[in-house]
Amino acid sequence: MRWLIPLILLAACGAQPSPTMLGAERRDVVASGRSYAVFWTPRRVEVIRLGWASPGEHQGIRATMLDLIPQVTGCRLNERSITGDSGEMRGAITCPRGP
Repeated sequence: MRWLIPLILLAACGAQPSPTMLGAERRDVVASGRSYAVFWTPRRVEVIRLGWASPGEHQGIRATMLDLIPQVTGCRLNERSITGDSGEMRGAITCPRGP
């Protein structure tokens, strides 16, 4: 029974990045009627879909997630580096250098 309380607290935290993305910038966005959390550093990106999706929607959601990455981060996505699915996607990005 003791393990149930930490599990409930973790479930209440909402979308959290993977441990490798701790300290990353976060932006919550709505695209095509769905909510997403986008986390990024100068080299890595992670997109998490918030909410449920029916089986026929996953291909379109994945395409939306790929489109969100450069829009939100301002960085170029290395599409070969993409891992994950329509629930959570990770990849490498190249960001423009500052002034």
